[in-house]
Amino acid sequence: MLKIRCSSLSKIMTEPKSKSETLSVGAKTYVEELAKEFVYGFERVVTSKEMEKGQLVEAHSIQLINEVFFTSYTKNTERRENEWITGECDIYVPGRKIIDVKSPWSLATFPATMFAGQDKDYEWQLRGYCMLWDVPLGEINYAMVNTPDELIRFEDPGMHYVDHIDPSLRITRVPYERDRSLEDKIKEKVEATRKYFNEIVEMIAVEHAA
Repeated sequence: MLKIRCSSLSKIMTEPKSKSETLSVGAKTYVEELAKEFVYGFERVVTSKEMEKGQLVEAHSIQLINEVFFTSYTKNTERRENEWITGECDIYVPGRKIIDVKSPWSLATFPATMFAGQDKDYEWQLRGYCMLWDVPLGEINYAMVNTPDELIRFEDPGMHYVDHIDPSLRITRVPYERDRSLEDKIKEKVEATRKYFNEIVEMIAVEHAA
């Protein structure tokens, strides 16, 4: 049974222009890609310099969060799933909250305020985690740490070397309270996604029948 990754939830959560539809054009395009991957047995891997940095410095970002807030958080390695979604959050604070750690590419892309850090893609991802871990609060923590030398290349190093900046100025927290009505919407969208997924898989089979 198809389950949507929390990191991909925003792809299906956009509202369609027509009220008679459940899935938007963008959501349908995403589902069509999933159906193609399923039928042909491959998984599209998307990567970028920003994503590479996030993976390489994750431990440093968590260390910065601990330094600023006097915590002892560790990286979560548990993947959870329910009937609709699946995901692996960054930090789980038992019974209290989920923290999703983001490591901005440079000072230019670091959100210095809570308002600037609001992001619908990240919000839906976080809401999925809150649903899976059954906690009342989710936080996006933007942690600005040095970019690895091999990734900077020809960019201005001054935008990437940040250790000289006060640690407290390099963390921006964006909190979201759990909203069960939005979780109901997630369930609704996933159900619609499954229906359309099955239709596309069947369409591929019929059109390629011998």
